Amino acid sequence: MVGVTAHPPVVIEAALNGMTTRDRNPHVPRTVDEIVDSGLACVDAGASIVHNHNDEPNFGGATRHDAEPYLAAWRRLLGRHPGLLLHPTTAGATPDSTVEERFAHVTELHEAGVLGLGTCDAGTIAIAFTGQDGGPPVARSETFGNTASDVEWALRWFKEREVPVHVSIFEPGMLRLILAHHRAGTLPRVKIQLYLGGDRMLFGLGANATGLNAYLEMLDGTGLPWMAAVMGGDVTGSGVARLAMERGGHVRVGLEDHFDPPRAPRNEELVAEVAELAQTNGRRPATPGEVPQILWGI
Repeated sequence: MVGVTAHPPVVIEAALNGMTTRDRNPHVPRTVDEIVDSGLACVDAGASIVHNHNDEPNFGGATRHDAEPYLAAWRRLLGRHPGLLLHPTTAGATPDSTVEERFAHVTELHEAGVLGLGTCDAGTIAIAFTGQDGGPPVARSETFGNTASDVEWALRWFKEREVPVHVSIFEPGMLRLILAHHRAGTLPRVKIQLYLGGDRMLFGLGANATGLNAYLEMLDGTGLPWMAAVMGGDVTGSGVARLAMERGGHVRVGLEDHFDPPRAPRNEELVAEVAELAQTNGRRPATPGEVPQILWGI
């Protein structure tokens, strides 16, 4: 947490795939069997939270995601590691979608007893990537995320069911909204996920000390647990993982976020790098069973 001096073990989240294709990294797990194998390897390497997507787009496709592939993978992961926190993705809002249908698979996962951690994007972002060889940015026509009213709906849903939530922060205004809910008492237990923009992704604050410190200044005094990630870059190579550990935070890593061509690592290799960094900084990786106490004191 912000401002503490005695830091707990580092919670490492493994983000297994996201929208990463095999063209970008041939080792990305896409099938249920691959997701299970990769998730288990990541836990063995030091991860204590696992996040994955199915082969469904977050934008430009169906707004209702299928719970069955999650159930197939998660039941096997939980069979090996009971209590492991797993969380899914959701589709972004469109003019024709409702928040209820975009979170329908989350409801099914909760009813099946496997949803250890909810998910909520705390606003919307414009999608653009850096151009090649100094060319103009590659801009998409879509935005991604949730409206403020959908954020309110999701936070209320999770709070009523006492499900902790991974809250995605891509822009400073998203954190301001979440902090307003915190002050109002409408925030469930959360893991604040601070996404810094790597060289590939053009959003939010940069993947450096200035970007991270700006977010931490906003969080100061709140006591909310937080985790840093670099989307479209390298959380370890950028120095963000080390900075997060030094400030008492936690780290997310994985092939959903990682972009460092021509390198093509496996998820467990990236987790092992963060785990080794934690050891050298006097903060061992947390075990799955320790995460609720570390993040929420329960």
